[in-house]
Amino acid sequence: MDEQNQIDRKLLDYIDENRDRLVEHVRQMVRIDSVEREALNGAPFGTGVKEALDKALSISREMGFETVNMDGYIGYAFHGRGEDYVCAMGHVDVVPAGEGWKEPPFGGHMEDGVIYSRGVLDNKGPVMACLYGLAAVRALELPLRHPVRIIFGCDEETGFEDLKYYLSKEKPPVYGFTPDCKYPVVYSERGRAVVRIIGTRECLGPFFDFVNKYFIGAGNTGDRLGIDYFHEEYGMMEMRGYRLGLGPDNMVSFDATLSYPGGIAIRDIMKPITKKAEGCGLKAELVQNYDLVVFARDTPMVKAMQDSYERVTGMDGTPVTTTGGTYAKAMPGIVPFGPSFPGQKGISHNPNEWMTVDDLVTNAKIYALALYRLAQL
Repeated sequence: MDEQNQIDRKLLDYIDENRDRLVEHVRQMVRIDSVEREALNGAPFGTGVKEALDKALSISREMGFETVNMDGYIGYAFHGRGEDYVCAMGHVDVVPAGEGWKEPPFGGHMEDGVIYSRGVLDNKGPVMACLYGLAAVRALELPLRHPVRIIFGCDEETGFEDLKYYLSKEKPPVYGFTPDCKYPVVYSERGRAVVRIIGTRECLGPFFDFVNKYFIGAGNTGDRLGIDYFHEEYGMMEMRGYRLGLGPDNMVSFDATLSYPGGIAIRDIMKPITKKAEGCGLKAELVQNYDLVVFARDTPMVKAMQDSYERVTGMDGTPVTTTGGTYAKAMPGIVPFGPSFPGQKGISHNPNEWMTVDDLVTNAKIYALALYRLAQL
């Protein structure tokens, strides 16, 4: 067995040996209701999110890591020192529990090797798996070219204000990933934009006729708007996240989130929407836009993650694209990587959110190898 295989084996063994400890720490995390609420002094996203961040940092210190709390906006545990660091960036805030739960959504209920709780998959389980992956690297006292941070975000679900605060004070990583999407490694995220159609309450007829014709009564590809773009690597344009609103000065609005594929720029998407809206006496505006995140599939960073996934799972790790949106939209240098395996969909943000203990452990193993490999680049 060569040296790399020996190191890999020891990293994987560490995760197996600490399996029960990992599970307990995840259950402690998911028992905290960390839905964003009213900002308070020292708790910019509410007391629940603050408690979750404090708990994540406390667990990290208990495991022997040094930690940094950036004024309650975000925090991280780290191993090694230096400016050019590698990171795994997850989040401890969650979406509201909603209805339809068989067990209390913040109870940490475990049954037949499955943990059920809001946030167990999105994203407390995976970010703790990253922490344990780094713990394995630290335990083996392996020499690293770059220090490694496990970053605990606090506003992923509602606005990325945590990441904006982080980047106002810290430089971005040289390599990294967010464990908040799917496997295999995602080399490219689609662009994501929010488009708003604006009318007035005095002229509701044309406003609702437009919304019904081009959005509610149409397919979700934007075909009636003339924006049904297709790319063989990314797939078809998708419209979703519809929302009606009332604004000042008798304004009414309709928002639609566009998940757009490669090969088209947001300015070219907006042109036909704007033209059709203006033709009906309405206004169209771009409320928010995140351009595509694209890394070459053969970059050392992507290949290091692909290799880690294939070594642990034995499955094909050919890099893929995603329609989702993650921290990779706003944090330079990172890509989505895990935690959901092929075929696992519709789990997060739904009632009875779950993650199996076996998947949690497998994630920790993949992340242990990936963090070690990235720290050597």
